Amino acid sequence: MSKTEVKYTANFIQLSETETDELLQKVEEKLFTHSFDFEDHDTIARMVESMGDKRGMTRLKFAERLGIIGKPAVPFLLEALANHPNPVVRRASAKTLTLIADPTAVPYLVYALLHDEDTVVQGSCIGALARTGEASVPELLKIIADSEQNETIKGHASWALAFIGSQASEYLYQAMNSDSVDVRCAVIGALGSLVQEKEDDEALKILVDCLKDSETIIRSEAAAILSKVNKPSLISDLVPCLQDSEPEVRKAVALALMKIGDRTTLEPLENALNQEKEESIKPIFNLAINQIKRNWE
Repeated sequence: MSKTEVKYTANFIQLSETETDELLQKVEEKLFTHSFDFEDHDTIARMVESMGDKRGMTRLKFAERLGIIGKPAVPFLLEALANHPNPVVRRASAKTLTLIADPTAVPYLVYALLHDEDTVVQGSCIGALARTGEASVPELLKIIADSEQNETIKGHASWALAFIGSQASEYLYQAMNSDSVDVRCAVIGALGSLVQEKEDDEALKILVDCLKDSETIIRSEAAAILSKVNKPSLISDLVPCLQDSEPEVRKAVALALMKIGDRTTLEPLENALNQEKEESIKPIFNLAINQIKRNWE
């Protein structure tokens, strides 16, 4: 994806405040009377340009009206996102694309996310990708899997994946077979959202299976997510993991059992504490034991 691949080219002409106000009034009248010409490319291009206005409320009004216009505005928003010299217009264009959620915008949003130097533009692109839903998932997974990508961008992509959640459950199930540990970590978070929001049994089964994964971080993340699910039925899956070979996993499991708060876990936690050789983990076991005891006093 390069900047020259955007179909429409706008003439970036800055309007005066008076011209901007007149344009807004004209657009609002036509939208209110259902007489707006969606083929009026000049007006749409000027609306996009007006999102560079110094007045925040004016920028917001234009974004909202462009959101109402919808798909006819997308090429002009993409052109501005790719090429406009004013970062304020690029930010507003990405935010407006969030309102429209057009799948055709996905590759352009990804390009801007990875190449725009403005961090607000990047954040706005992630918001638009998240709002677009399932169509964004393959690209988000590619970003997360890219070993050369920076951690901030990967973190944004992981957040978007979790936000999309149930809209892309089949993608998430399949992605747990990825060779990329980063992808599997991101998917675990998204699966947790599925379980919490939709009580997705398949997602819950995958999370439980992750407690036996070969990667320490996957086991730890799975335990942490299961603590948020907070189902007593998970106790039988979590308790054996108190004997995990890695301290971080044992810590995550102890905290998960603490959040579940069932007194039947006191004995296995106390046994695990007595066997624990890692001094830094012992306070976590004590915390879990004491918290559960207080809950049942």
